[in-house]
Amino acid sequence: MHFLDQAKIYIRAGSGGQGAVSFRREKYVEYGGPDGGDGGKGGDIVFEAISGLNTLIDFRYTQHFKAKRGGGGAGKNRTGAGAPDLVIKVPVGTQVLDEDRETVLLDLTEIGQQVVLLEGGMGGRGNASYKTSTNRAPRQHQPGITGEEMWVWLRLKLLADVGLVGMPNAGKSTFINKISNTKAKVGAYAFTTLRPQLGVVWHRNREFVLADIPGLIAGAAEGAGIGDRFLGHIERCRVLIHLIDVQGTDPAEALAVIEEELALYGEGLAEKPRLIALNKIDLVDAELVEAFTAELKEAGASHVFPISGATGAGMDALLDAVIGHLPAATATERPQGEREEADETPWSPI
Repeated sequence: MHFLDQAKIYIRAGSGGQGAVSFRREKYVEYGGPDGGDGGKGGDIVFEAISGLNTLIDFRYTQHFKAKRGGGGAGKNRTGAGAPDLVIKVPVGTQVLDEDRETVLLDLTEIGQQVVLLEGGMGGRGNASYKTSTNRAPRQHQPGITGEEMWVWLRLKLLADVGLVGMPNAGKSTFINKISNTKAKVGAYAFTTLRPQLGVVWHRNREFVLADIPGLIAGAAEGAGIGDRFLGHIERCRVLIHLIDVQGTDPAEALAVIEEELALYGEGLAEKPRLIALNKIDLVDAELVEAFTAELKEAGASHVFPISGATGAGMDALLDAVIGHLPAATATERPQGEREEADETPWSPI
């Protein structure tokens, strides 16, 4: 399934049904009079967040959503049928924005959440409702109120507890494959990851969702590389893991680049707690790892976790720190083995 996190769609609520013009014509009834019923209400446009979806790809092929019109009124004071609501199902974490792409109209963050965005038009009045003591045979009626319509943008922000950031080739895909159920593509070239990846991680009987986004480079805020558009998927994360390649760009410089891009993006990312992980330590000697760890601390990191995404070395300490930033929710027991207590000591952001 292709990943799509933005889509533009047209929505229109149903118009109200037309009121009827009718008169009673019954045998042996001397004074019939008007009996035209009102029209029915048009269908609303409703957005619903559902589980099992993590892409907006369906909206690339279906872009127009129109609710049905209410039924027309009829004689014998019969009111037209109301039209059913049109429910548009979207992934959890979807925002609905105005056409300007800045005004947030809806933010659907819970499974099953339903919100009416556009209301259907009210049905028109039939001629029976116009009857007065001086107007005994009215022929007025209303056509029904026209339903609202507009173009909106859908923007998906994946819901994850932990976000994974770093420069290209920092080993993020290998890392998420090692600790979760994800099968992300791994390659010895830049920008192996072209779209966000989600993985479910089990650690010390705690479960959390990890989001991996494409690598960032200097100037991403101005569109360099893949740009910073995917940073929106980690806005809701409680903590960020910054992976730094021990064999790549100077670690202190890599740290500064990512910090600058997070600050330029805004939306509170620069204020989120961050755990600095020095990756690929299995490829260098311990002396170099110690030197780079000291260099990162001098650059502002409060704590550095030397790890290896390939061998798993150092993973427990890093994941223990992650658990410390997550809510103390009830954990699900593993099928076998005894429950271990997680280290609840959180690490401060750099």
